[in-house]
Amino acid sequence: MTLLEVKDLRVFHGRVEAVHRASLRVDEGSIVTVIGPNGAGKTTLLAALMGLLRCTGDVRFAGTMLGAEAVESRVARGLCLVPERRELFGELTVEDNLVLGAFQRERRRRVLETELVNVFQRFPRLKERRDQLAGTLSGGERQMLALGRALMARPKLLMLDEPSLGLAPLVVREVLRVIAELRAAGVSILLVEQNARAALQVADYGYVLETGETVLEGSAASLLANARVVDTYLGLARA
Repeated sequence: MTLLEVKDLRVFHGRVEAVHRASLRVDEGSIVTVIGPNGAGKTTLLAALMGLLRCTGDVRFAGTMLGAEAVESRVARGLCLVPERRELFGELTVEDNLVLGAFQRERRRRVLETELVNVFQRFPRLKERRDQLAGTLSGGERQMLALGRALMARPKLLMLDEPSLGLAPLVVREVLRVIAELRAAGVSILLVEQNARAALQVADYGYVLETGETVLEGSAASLLANARVVDTYLGLARA
């Protein structure tokens, strides 16, 4: 079943059209990746889907047209974005950052404790650091915290913007392992990633975005074998 369907999406930064009639689809229980060069519009695409930027076109989530719905409404529907810069509250503890991820949900302590237990089971390092300030964490720990905070909202679709950015190769592999585990647990994922090889190795389907346009799409396996993708992206990306 299709969870997210985007048709002819145009996204604007002021008067500048940054994304031109992009289309994509994410099925339930799948990982879909969007790859492309810097400046292609990948981050802009995610921001528009989250309701952060002005756009036109059709965006349907779980069968409902989102239109001009506010960010909070989209989160309540089950759409969640982990931004490229993670945007944690460095002066707050790990646990406080996680609790903030559940702001749209019932705030009873019992509910929050249940979700915290689930996140700590998935990310044991966060449990060890629960009272530590987020600003003192390593890069890998901050990425895990950003993922954990998003999971507190129980998303149906998790959108990840460059989750491997700035991380060591061993940490990147750990992040990708967690992403695959989330898909297995029933969370659908839309992954924007500069490391094209790593993204396609974990994804089911992929889109190539260039200068704001979708220029190629196909199964992850077919894109890994596509001569254009290999020549342009895979020679520079290593998992």
